[in-house]
Amino acid sequence: MSNLDTRPDVVVCGGRTAVPAAPVHEVLPGREVRLGESTMVRRLLPTLGRRLVGAWCFLDHYGPDDIADAPGMQVAPHPHTGLQTVSWLLDGTVLHRDSLGSEQLLEPGRLGLMTAGRGIAHSEQSPVPHPHLLHGAQLWVALPEAYRHVPPAFDHHPDLPVVTDRGLSATVLLGTLAGATSPGTTYSPLVGADLTVAAGADVRLPLEPDFEYAVLSASGAADVDATALAPGALMYLGTGRTEVRLRTDTPARLLLLGGEPFAERIVMWWNFVGRSGDEISRYRREWNDGDAFGVVRGYRGDRLTAPPMPATPLKPRGSLNEEVKPLAWPAGGG
Repeated sequence: MSNLDTRPDVVVCGGRTAVPAAPVHEVLPGREVRLGESTMVRRLLPTLGRRLVGAWCFLDHYGPDDIADAPGMQVAPHPHTGLQTVSWLLDGTVLHRDSLGSEQLLEPGRLGLMTAGRGIAHSEQSPVPHPHLLHGAQLWVALPEAYRHVPPAFDHHPDLPVVTDRGLSATVLLGTLAGATSPGTTYSPLVGADLTVAAGADVRLPLEPDFEYAVLSASGAADVDATALAPGALMYLGTGRTEVRLRTDTPARLLLLGGEPFAERIVMWWNFVGRSGDEISRYRREWNDGDAFGVVRGYRGDRLTAPPMPATPLKPRGSLNEEVKPLAWPAGGG
């Protein structure tokens, strides 16, 4: 997906000063924004409450939407730098195309992992015909300095490890959870898992005390350490945990994100992650002026144009939003 705002803010984040040294329960509601022609998403990262969870720097949750008589997701070719995109579907299908020549139908339970590195372009569309429901999450992972210029790549992982325990089924998207390790390539210590929790379950999931964590309720309600998490909300859990307790009265689908706090400061603007405003400005110019990011073949239509850069100077504020200024972005990440 792409950040389609015509006036996106510059977001500077990272560093450890905003990461609590103990467990917390911060519930962060999503913000509704439009993605493409017909898809509404809930933006949960970055948010007014928090900008990063480990290296996870962007999270959009969309659906479930009935798109039987609608075009569904329609995101024209756009660029990315300095990040990985993680595409995860709960219902429906999305066709991914990129400037490497990849063309892959993404389906539920199968991981689409794109490493932008020094630069890539891609598009995302609901195919024709498509299933009547569309429901999923799109995430970005910031690449650390040592790896942010790696060659771009796209990987599709149809077989992922699953951990089960008394009403819990956890599919490991990235990293390691309870001894199960995803085949997806990572560049910093992190974890992502899709948790299917049965009605009446009461389970404890092992965690890494050096990681910070957050849990999204994609569907259904749950109690996380006896704190209520409503559908569509994100709960930030802080650090210092060896486990988290999950309890449900009805079936729920949760997304667990975690990782070592990201020590580096990054600049996020539109669909780019960099280290300075000058760098972001150069990426924008290279995208708008030519084919430095390659061409997405097979997409019918115009590519997106990067909007004008803001005139205000950058103000680093860490991974927590100290200044209560709404982010002007609408949709994003893939």
